[in-house]
Amino acid sequence: MNANVSTPNPRVEIRGLGEAAGAMFLVGTLAGVSGVIQDYPIYGGQALRYLLAAVVLFAVARIAGLGFVRLTLRETLLLAALSLTGLVIFNVAVIEATRHGGPALVGTVLGTVPLALALLGGRPTPRVIGAATVVVSGATLATGLGSGDLPGLLWSLVALFCEVCFSLLAIPLLPKLGAVRISAYTATLAVPLLAVAGLLVDGTAMLRVPSSSEALGLGYQSVIVTTVAFFLWYDALPRLGPGTAGLFAGLIPVGAIATGALLGLGTPSVPDLVGAALVVAGIVIGLSATASPSPATAAGAPAAEARPPASPPSSPSVGTGSPTAPAGSPVPGVDPSRIPAFPPAAEARPPAFPASSPVNGGTSHQRS
Repeated sequence: MNANVSTPNPRVEIRGLGEAAGAMFLVGTLAGVSGVIQDYPIYGGQALRYLLAAVVLFAVARIAGLGFVRLTLRETLLLAALSLTGLVIFNVAVIEATRHGGPALVGTVLGTVPLALALLGGRPTPRVIGAATVVVSGATLATGLGSGDLPGLLWSLVALFCEVCFSLLAIPLLPKLGAVRISAYTATLAVPLLAVAGLLVDGTAMLRVPSSSEALGLGYQSVIVTTVAFFLWYDALPRLGPGTAGLFAGLIPVGAIATGALLGLGTPSVPDLVGAALVVAGIVIGLSATASPSPATAAGAPAAEARPPASPPSSPSVGTGSPTAPAGSPVPGVDPSRIPAFPPAAEARPPAFPASSPVNGGTSHQRS
């Protein structure tokens, strides 16, 4: 087989699917847990959340033997933009959108993340776009359209933009940094940015000693929603690509429904359950659309280019060590008298090799 064509590893694909599903489900639990800390100063609480997450992530990196990586100026700017948009501005936008339009409006707009990533993450097939549309419909139904004013809608659109940046800005950084380091670096950069926002909004009241329930809520957000979910998402993203991974963002309202039921905050309604079923159906459609029948096709190369056809043993037109030999010419090292004559029908038959094959004098197109 052509060494330049990579064969997808089914175990890697399964791992990526599980990680993406787990990450987005955990992000969905944030809505239920946020009710526990709603009375705590928001910006100060988020700064504490990311500070604790950064400490845990750097400890994990040290245990795993992941040292510091020197970044170029471009990579540093990408990392800063990722932290600013995907963590800081995203939280501010969600907070402001919730104040104006309520959580239903924010959840509905964020439900379009799968469609946005499918459109921006490459060249999606019509089936992938259709699957993303089904996921968006299910997320919208499960969340509820709600009501809100124009500022609420605008802040929700800002949150949507930041959520897309959270994935797309990380893609060029992941090969060099990996999931643990990029999560640790972005969480660290978010702490001073949120602290400044807290000082501007709440002043010195941005921090206070949390109650026991608030401490548990902030700890859950930091360790589970930030540390674990960030790692799972950033580990799955390069395995699946943004289009496929983005489908699992539809599990955010599913996680919110499950958390609400578990914490006794409400029983799922029929629209909730129907919306969750639509989300699952859309994900299944999207995953079946990305499945490929052959490793060569999955790698983006035609099967004929992945494995050039072998030379027919009875053909006299190809000699050992010669890339091409015209029909009817002597083949080096072969007695012409021993070569059987071809019947007229066989001589009229087109060559057995494709035009791009080197045995016909063409250029071999291999996937780099």
